[in-house]
Amino acid sequence: MNENQLSAFLAVTVPAVVHRIAGQLKIGEITATEMFYQSKVYEALSDEKTKAWHFSANTLFAMFQEEQTTGDFQWPEEAF
Repeated sequence: MNENQLSAFLAVTVPAVVHRIAGQLKIGEITATEMFYQSKVYEALSDEKTKAWHFSANTLFAMFQEEQTTGDFQWPEEAF
């Protein structure tokens, strides 16, 4: 995947994850966006080499929730 394709994917996927975060935590979208951008999940997602862009918004949200609870996240089985 080239940089333009990754950017296009992030432009669609990130808002979906942020929307789930805002809804689940009952916070504003701006706060949810800041939280997601500061997460290890987003760091992995924005690195094309991790191939995290293969995951659905639901999977990424679950990974984010795990990170918020435990301080880290496990890669889903589908990653292997």
